[in-house]
Amino acid sequence: MSFPLLTAVAALPAIGAVATAAVPAARRTAAKWLALAVSLATLVLAAVVAFRFDPGGDRYQLTESHAWIADFGVRYELGVDGIGVALIALTALLVPFVVLAGWHDADPLEGRTPDRRWRPTQGFFALILAVEAMVIISFAATDVFLFYVFFEAMLIPMYFLIGGFGDRAGTRDEDEAAKQRSYAAVKFLLYNLAGGLIMLAAVIGLYAVTADQLGEGTFSLQAIVEARQSGELTMAQNTERLLFLGFFLAFAVKAPLWPLHTWLPNAMGESTAPVAVLITAVVDKVGTFAMLRFCLGLFPEASAWATPVVLALALVSIIYGALLAIGQRDIKRLIAYASISHFGFIILGIFAMTSQGQGGATLYMVNHGISTAALMLVAGFLISRRGSRLIADYGGVQKVAPVLAGTFLIGGLATLSLPGLAPFVSEFLVLVGTFTRYPAAGIVATFGIVLAALYVLVLYQRTMTGPVRPEVERMPDLRKRELAVVAPLIVLLVFLGVFPKPLTDIVNPAVEHTLSDVQKTDPDPEVEAAK
Repeated sequence: MSFPLLTAVAALPAIGAVATAAVPAARRTAAKWLALAVSLATLVLAAVVAFRFDPGGDRYQLTESHAWIADFGVRYELGVDGIGVALIALTALLVPFVVLAGWHDADPLEGRTPDRRWRPTQGFFALILAVEAMVIISFAATDVFLFYVFFEAMLIPMYFLIGGFGDRAGTRDEDEAAKQRSYAAVKFLLYNLAGGLIMLAAVIGLYAVTADQLGEGTFSLQAIVEARQSGELTMAQNTERLLFLGFFLAFAVKAPLWPLHTWLPNAMGESTAPVAVLITAVVDKVGTFAMLRFCLGLFPEASAWATPVVLALALVSIIYGALLAIGQRDIKRLIAYASISHFGFIILGIFAMTSQGQGGATLYMVNHGISTAALMLVAGFLISRRGSRLIADYGGVQKVAPVLAGTFLIGGLATLSLPGLAPFVSEFLVLVGTFTRYPAAGIVATFGIVLAALYVLVLYQRTMTGPVRPEVERMPDLRKRELAVVAPLIVLLVFLGVFPKPLTDIVNPAVEHTLSDVQKTDPDPEVEAAK
């Protein structure tokens, strides 16, 4: 029996979460270092997964399969394609930066005597590791029921991270801040739980269909896809479409896609900056990933049927998110609405049903995670210095903290997909892939680029340039720990912007398999006849 590498990658942060939570209350620093060590060890294992994955080999590799609930056909099945490998690597890469950036976010408030029995610091870092474990196993699960369990389970630690460890910046009193955190956490939970319950009904329906036609019910993704391709399993048109909608709605909430997006600005605004990164750069990627793996893989006909509506919703997300980002007064909510616009691009690429579009969408998931992490973490460092999230409370920061301003600018330029930075490649491929099949949608989506330039550059101009406000005159520049967080992300943005080949080599074969599931090929180029 080969070493269960995928299980190890997910189990290590889970075990680390338990160990971190068990550290004595007085040993807060030890808990931080333990969480950081576990996250780095997980990154090493994720790198091993990436190196062992053969892009030219089988579709799903490093597979594991064990009976779990045999009476109901539920198995513990794991396997990764190129898309899963890329997103597991992204998750493992970002969590150490989240831990470092949040080093003091759960420390006792100044002037307040800590309760030696209560361990908020240990709980904060334990919850981060728990989320990492659940996200990784979601990216690796090839059993639909196993995926569903962890798709829903990750809501629990995220709820406590949002509601229990919210943003301390601002002029609100603690009671008001606590009410806002609680509201954001409950809204996050209810939206995602409602989507998950609809998906559960669809999961049960899928099992019933397989039991009826195959003689034995199964949740195995590979078994269902193979049975569909061989003709052993056929679904009535209405049945397939209803099941597709059950899965898609849950993923659209998680993504988030307009009009199911409204929980995200509240959640990101009330969270600490590292937790906001965890939400939009890691957890939300499970939704777009699942659209590729489960919606297109299990329900190809229904995916084609729903494509016009999904494309329209994606376009609304792109324009709507960008317009609302322009009008924001709160830095973190601006980044949240920008992310809604970016997720619109990702979903547009997925449902363009072209290799360029889906390849670009997958790259976008990775590159958006890195760029948003860079921008949000620097914004968090800025907010912690000034004690305010309002754009109007800043001005002239680049004169007193040039390194902070410079890294903020690079993160912003990556967000607007400046050529030479990683998100540009992703956005370009999405637009090219969309133009080849749906030129009108590609034209509308292009306006999102113009609006992105507006909200990013206006944000930078209002916070970093102009006269130095008295409140920021003594603002310190980035410290060593903060530089250790930001510098690697900036390097990655530049490296993947000029040399994306390592990612495209891994992702492209998986995209070809996904297109074959929905029986789509790239449109032939139109060539005018010579006169």
